[in-house]
This record gives sequence, structure tokens and C-alpha cells, in this order.
Amino acid sequence: MRRSPTLAAVLLPALAACGGGDTPGADTAGREQRPGTRLLAAGADTLQDKPPIDAISTYLDGFHFQSGDMDTQMEAHHYCSVLNEDVIQCVIHDGNVAGARIIGLEYVIDERLFAALPEAEKDLWHSHVFEVKSGQLVAPGLPGAAERALMEKLVRTYGKTWHTWHGGSDQALPLGVPQLMMGFTADGQVDETMVVARDERLGVDSRERREARRDIEAPPIAPGADAWQQGRVVQLADPTGQHGGAQAADAETRSHATGGPQAD
Repeated sequence: MRRSPTLAAVLLPALAACGGGDTPGADTAGREQRPGTRLLAAGADTLQDKPPIDAISTYLDGFHFQSGDMDTQMEAHHYCSVLNEDVIQCVIHDGNVAGARIIGLEYVIDERLFAALPEAEKDLWHSHVFEVKSGQLVAPGLPGAAERALMEKLVRTYGKTWHTWHGGSDQALPLGVPQLMMGFTADGQVDETMVVARDERLGVDSRERREARRDIEAPPIAPGADAWQQGRVVQLADPTGQHGGAQAADAETRSHATGGPQAD
């Protein structure tokens, strides 16, 4: 039996590759940096060690929607580090340039760890099968063989994602409370114009990737994942009124479950 490469072996070379075209983040409130501020930042960058930042090895680009409100969709630039063979952690930005804003976090675990979670906890996690098989999830700049090996790993994982600064909106500051995000599970859910724009900007082709991944085995999605499809929506109530969308109390009418097929 062919042994699958470890996560570290797959992920570590990723940032050495070209990351594709630039995606600037949205505008942020505040004044332009003063020379003294830039000098302090440059000094700190030179003098201070930053091991957690240095551990980031992989750039992934995909799409999320707000749990219970599929109309709120956005592109998400993930910068990820490998904690061990079964756990990855990603900082999510609204672009892939130096000034991009941090808009959230995603924790990724393998199917074995997901199966052991408490049932209520599973409602917070989404599967990655469709994201991989559809070609929506890409690793810009990675050679084809390396990206395929990475996707063979990720197709068997689950993610828990919280956005704290709601990319795709006109928010100039991180307003409101964090929102739980989900991944798409079937054709017809994502805004295709958003995918096409991403592909053109990063120089990738989701349709070609979908075809190339046809023979990646799609594991059965574990019970409890993608709970929004069964009308179980977990969302934080927002007392600031910034997010008038999904709340658990009206999940059945707002879950937009399609029950559609997985990508082949």
C-alpha cells in the first residue's frame, strides 16, 4: 500500500511557491502611518523573534458563507500552520497583500478527531469534501502534484471557522460579534461570479481543478458535520445590530439547506 505523505511534507514547501495574483484588502478606518510608527515597526521586525508567524507554511484560498445566511458569502485567504499530523490552524485575511486585514480563524482537524467530538460541538464544524472536489479550494502557486497531495489530505478534514471582521462588506472596522462560517456542500450554492473573479485574479481555473480531482476519493461526510443542512444553525446573537441574519432560533427558515449532490 502506498503511504500517504505527512501533512508537514505536503504543506511546508507551499509558501516557497508563487502565490498568484495580488488581492488587496478592503479599506480600513484610521490615519496613514507616521514615519515614527513605521520606524518602530521596522525595528521590532528586525529585533524580535516571531516563531508562530514563521510557522505559517501554506496559503489556501476558498469561500465561506455565514451559518444560516447563505446570501452572506465571501472569499477567504487562509495562511496556515501545521500543529501536528491531524490539526492545522489558519489565520484568514481578506486579501493576500501586506495590508490585508485579518478577518477570522479556521481550525482544521482530521476525520478521526472530528468523530470523537461531543455531538453538540460537531454542529460548529463543516466538511471539506465539496470544497476540494469542486475545485473551489485552491493553493495558489503550488505545483499540481503538490496541490493534489494537499487536497487528498484536506478532503478528509473538518473546519471550524469564525469571522471577526466581516470581509466582503464595507466595514472599515471589525464591528459586531464573531460569526460562525460554513463551507459550501453542493453546486448552485456559491456565487459563481465571485469564483470567476477569484480565478481570474489569482490565475487559477476551478473547473480544471474540479476535473483533475475527479478521482480523489470522496469519503462519506461524518454525521454531525454541516449541521445547517439539517436546520441546526449555531450563531451568536449580535446586540450591536451589525448582523441581522442567522440566529439559531429561526434556523429552519434560514438554513437554506439544499441537500444537493457532492461534486464529482
